[in-house]
Amino acid sequence: MTRYRLEVEIFEGQGGELRKAGDEIILPNFVEQGLCAWMYRGDGARSYQVGDRFRYPEDAGRMCPWLMGSLQSLLAALRYGGTLPWLYAGTLYEKVIDADGVTTEFVRCPDPTRSGIVAKVIRTELRE
Repeated sequence: MTRYRLEVEIFEGQGGELRKAGDEIILPNFVEQGLCAWMYRGDGARSYQVGDRFRYPEDAGRMCPWLMGSLQSLLAALRYGGTLPWLYAGTLYEKVIDADGVTTEFVRCPDPTRSGIVAKVIRTELRE
């Protein structure tokens, strides 16, 4: 059976710059500012930003539960060699399917406001 590495990359979203008063995180108006609350809080020391990556399943507990809910079916398909047929050709979300062992997919989180984010899932074949 082919083995893969799965990573989830923040592709679109706003984390802002985490602000604190002592140990307390200062909470902005997320919807008004278009900030993703999960990205803003990040790892507690800094906000997550576009381009940050998380390994799956190792970092699943560090990711937003809403985002994880959107990702679950896709991650299961990719983990076992599946792909989804739509390509989004000519868009920002154009996919790669098994080019040199790499496949990409895009998923939007369910937040209906402009605070929502898009994740890029990257599956890389592990060659031994």
